[in-house]
Amino acid sequence: MIQDEATDHLSLTFGALADPTRRAVLARLRLGEASVTELAAPFAVSLPAITKHLKVLEKAGLIVRSREAKWRPSRLDAGPLKEAADWIGEYRDFWEAKFDRLDAYLKEIQEMEREKEEDHDRK
Repeated sequence: MIQDEATDHLSLTFGALADPTRRAVLARLRLGEASVTELAAPFAVSLPAITKHLKVLEKAGLIVRSREAKWRPSRLDAGPLKEAADWIGEYRDFWEAKFDRLDAYLKEIQEMEREKEEDHDRK
């Protein structure tokens, strides 16, 4: 298996997104930057646990933590999410083709059933 830098970055992104707490943190950061305390508020976990989640998100490039402010606010960086969406989008054509074939097959079956009923009505 060949793994390039883009794939590795996707692994970090998907790994970070695999946890529901981290997804909830990202959802909160869509509203604007927040402190660790603010991000921890909705969860029944310790501040160190939230800090660990933030480190995973930061390593994946999904958030940026300010080094300037005393309270070190975090903010969303959606760039890696676009990369993940683009990667997933590459499979959209595959699934759309499958659905198109399924749709054509179902129409073919419906037409055959309709013809069968018409033949039966004629007899």
